Amino acid sequence: MGMPGSSGAVPGDDLADWLAENLGVRPVGRQPVGGGCIHSAWCLSVVPLGAPAATPRPASPFSGGLLFAKTNTLEALPLLEAEAEGLEALTRAAAGTNLRVPAPLAVGAAGNQAVLVLPWLELAGSGSAADDQAWGRLGADLAMLHRSSLLRPCTPGDRPGSFGWPRDNVIGSGPQRNRWLAGWGRFFAERRLAPQLERLEGRMGALRDGQTLLERVPDWLDGHAAEPCLVHGDLWSGNAAIDSTGHGVIFDPAVHRADREVDLAMARLFGGFPAPFFAGYEATWPLPGDHLRRVPLYNLYHLLNHANLFGNSYAIQAQAVIDQLLQDPPA
Repeated sequence: MGMPGSSGAVPGDDLADWLAENLGVRPVGRQPVGGGCIHSAWCLSVVPLGAPAATPRPASPFSGGLLFAKTNTLEALPLLEAEAEGLEALTRAAAGTNLRVPAPLAVGAAGNQAVLVLPWLELAGSGSAADDQAWGRLGADLAMLHRSSLLRPCTPGDRPGSFGWPRDNVIGSGPQRNRWLAGWGRFFAERRLAPQLERLEGRMGALRDGQTLLERVPDWLDGHAAEPCLVHGDLWSGNAAIDSTGHGVIFDPAVHRADREVDLAMARLFGGFPAPFFAGYEATWPLPGDHLRRVPLYNLYHLLNHANLFGNSYAIQAQAVIDQLLQDPPA
């Protein structure tokens, strides 16, 4: 999903055979797609098996003869499988909304490559007045997704009413622990912050007062009436867009059941989400009046994850947030 890059060679036999077996199509061309830092991404031109290469679009049933594919080494297959599971869960939760989630078409091993194939979505540019309306609808649709997921099982083994997910998965390329807990404060301290602080200590040394923070988080959050919604989990502006038809699209998730505020908090972390997005959410399912006080705490998880993935500058930011939280607690 995105805009095709420069032309590339036709995919190799392993991928061609895999596409034929799993989707009944064969590739007739590919173009690299930029924007990701973990996997290679491609816009694949395909035709049904038996059709000549010159068969005009839309010969394939998939979005006018185009597919979106992510590829990596076989060691990365668990990451792509987790992404596919997350997209399937979001697709179920988004039923009844106008939100578009690219439901996985196939995921698996093609020779020595891990592959995930999704529908190709044409993403719009930005800058028009209509964008504000579309972003407002995306915010409203996200609120409906969160609310509809409260009682709806979204994947096998799901436990509405508890925090977590049936399996551990990933946040970016880092591990994300999801074992179920009933209490939100304990879950956020033990399943989110503690593993990241532990990993960072092994890589760069312990952050100051990290253990003190972990001891206080449950008290800070247990007075907050969090409900275990299905959340996207990695909702920065690079994982959301408006498509060419004006519908909101979300992708590249790190799903689990959590306080819905974590998605809205991350949407503020790196910028890129316009004000109508937040207004659309608030108009559909208003957030508690004190939700902004929890934003630094919730985004500390992502800063720590970025510190583990990308290095010291994020560790410095994380330390500043820890200092701030201990000086001015969110509750």
